[in-house]
Amino acid sequence: MLRREDLMACGLDEVAAAELLLRFEVLVGSPEARWREVARRLLRPYHPFALHQLLYEVVYDGELGPVFFPEPADIEGANATALQRELGLPSYDALFAWSVDEWEVFWHKTVARLGIRLQKPYERFVDLTQGPTAPEWLAGAEMNIAESCFQADGEQTAIVFQREGGPLESMSYAALEMLCDRVASGLVAAGFVPGDRIAVDMPMTAEAVAIYLGIVKAGCAVVAIADSFAAAEIATRLKIGSAQAVFTQDVILRGGLQLPLYSRLVEAQAPRAIVLSGQVDGTLDDLRDGDLRWEDFLREGDGFSAVARSPDEITNILFSSGTTGDPKALPWTHIHPIKCGADAHYHQDVHPGDVVAWPTNLGWMMGPWLIYAAFLNRATMALYYGASTERGFGEFIRDAEVSMLGVIPSMVRTWRGTGCLEGIDFSAIRAFSATGECSNAEDMHYLMALSGYRPILEYCGGTELAGGYLLSTLVKPVAPSTFNSATLGTDLVILDEAGEVCDSGEIFLHPPAIGMSSQVLNRDHHEVYYEGVPGLHGVQLRRHGDQVERLSSGHYRVHGRADDTMNLGGIKVSSAEIERVVNGIDGVVETAAIAVPPPGGGPSLLVVYAVLDGGGDDWGDTMQQVLRGELNPLFKIHKVVVVEALPRTASNKVMRRVLREMHGRDEET
Repeated sequence: MLRREDLMACGLDEVAAAELLLRFEVLVGSPEARWREVARRLLRPYHPFALHQLLYEVVYDGELGPVFFPEPADIEGANATALQRELGLPSYDALFAWSVDEWEVFWHKTVARLGIRLQKPYERFVDLTQGPTAPEWLAGAEMNIAESCFQADGEQTAIVFQREGGPLESMSYAALEMLCDRVASGLVAAGFVPGDRIAVDMPMTAEAVAIYLGIVKAGCAVVAIADSFAAAEIATRLKIGSAQAVFTQDVILRGGLQLPLYSRLVEAQAPRAIVLSGQVDGTLDDLRDGDLRWEDFLREGDGFSAVARSPDEITNILFSSGTTGDPKALPWTHIHPIKCGADAHYHQDVHPGDVVAWPTNLGWMMGPWLIYAAFLNRATMALYYGASTERGFGEFIRDAEVSMLGVIPSMVRTWRGTGCLEGIDFSAIRAFSATGECSNAEDMHYLMALSGYRPILEYCGGTELAGGYLLSTLVKPVAPSTFNSATLGTDLVILDEAGEVCDSGEIFLHPPAIGMSSQVLNRDHHEVYYEGVPGLHGVQLRRHGDQVERLSSGHYRVHGRADDTMNLGGIKVSSAEIERVVNGIDGVVETAAIAVPPPGGGPSLLVVYAVLDGGGDDWGDTMQQVLRGELNPLFKIHKVVVVEALPRTASNKVMRRVLREMHGRDEET
């Protein structure tokens, strides 16, 4: 029951509370019908979020319910609906069922809808001679996926960007392709040949996008390194990726600070570097012998013909942490970007001319995902060079008229805590999308309330899928922190520990599907994804490693990793990587790192259980400093728990599951 006093406690004065109460009490129908009217007629972005929460709880009686309902225009204009109409299917659910039953036809139509260019046509759309775990897509074809990124009109804006504190700037598709061609010509002039591997370790800038596509267009492969990594981690990735050169910046300007980058490459003993200036004004410091300034590397010319490659040639080496110390090196080919474009096309509903933003980096899969999601759909990419947790970012999103904004849940939590984006007009946004870590329902509700109840389309997958296996669609109602659909073309099943189908357990996928990895450069791919995986009715299943729950509504909720990999601030890292770094501290005998959910849900917190050979009470600070210096400054230790011994199995494996249970009991008491 809603009372006037409750409304006044949310910040309304007595008159406003009385008026809203009268308007609320006349609403009738199901909770869903009543909430639609509340969101449409009673609530506004400027109302205190406490009021949004109160009315939501009253309408749904404390249960989880949708906060976004698509309007007829949302459904009628959606890309998914266009495919549904083409096939004569009655509903989105029927479209999804068709996409997994007729998966080859689905992917064939998707390649056509995205206009993927082939220099030589394929002989077979997919060859399953080696089985469903090793499909050969577009068998016999020759292509270069970079060509498919320049199908929009040359005068259309390809990238709109803004330096911190600067004006909006833009680059057309024609200008971007010209710069991309100058990069490719520069690589040829420098002696690189198709198949060579070139690292990129720099922020997501317009130049970084041109560099990425220029490397691909030249027939080479990008070795992706996040610009936040310390020298030791840079060196590891350069070695695993066999990088022969690296593009980087001298410094990164962010939050008013000048952060060194080139010096970290030097410390990592990186190969030949091409160095851009991250400063608005000024010149680069002295470079190593053999390194080149950006201006000296670029070549003039009348264009560059994309090098024809087999579809299964590597275009990008990305890194994803597993349960051993070194990161997994996952190669993308000319095929994988099709998955990026497809997810954005059907689910985030990106259309030609839309403006797409996602604060990211080329070292995380969402960097190349953003390139392909935008350009394969002939959209505009929006890049902000400053901090995404400050008001300037929100003003950029408004001024750039972003229509699809991707977020990381921890970013939204910061926005909510500081209120830095409140009062900004987000009316251009048609949808948000969230990935990188488990989200908090209240935080997601807050962002939707801030935007006048545009949907947040939760997105879950990974580098090894080149996209997601779960991704909501805006043609169906959206509840905070839940998924209303699996991705089109993706069949999946949830199994319990006995290998039986259930509603809450570990997720397994049905191969094949475009985007699924078929090799790991420094692992046995079959062992990682298929060995020991239970079969289901004779179907080979693929391990992914997430704990997933299917709700009574048919929607899904993800509960985190089933293995020892965790998401910290949107970056995947294994327990082994954390432990390797902190175990090197004097006085530390051994450790076990676990990720735990915070009270109320949200991004995972890092807890380290430690066996020590010494006293002191500053272990948390010591471990934090070492972690920041040797692994990643973005990783934050929530708590260090000192124990006499770590729980182990009979075969001497650390039982992190037991530690998670111990932490849960400690929190309860």
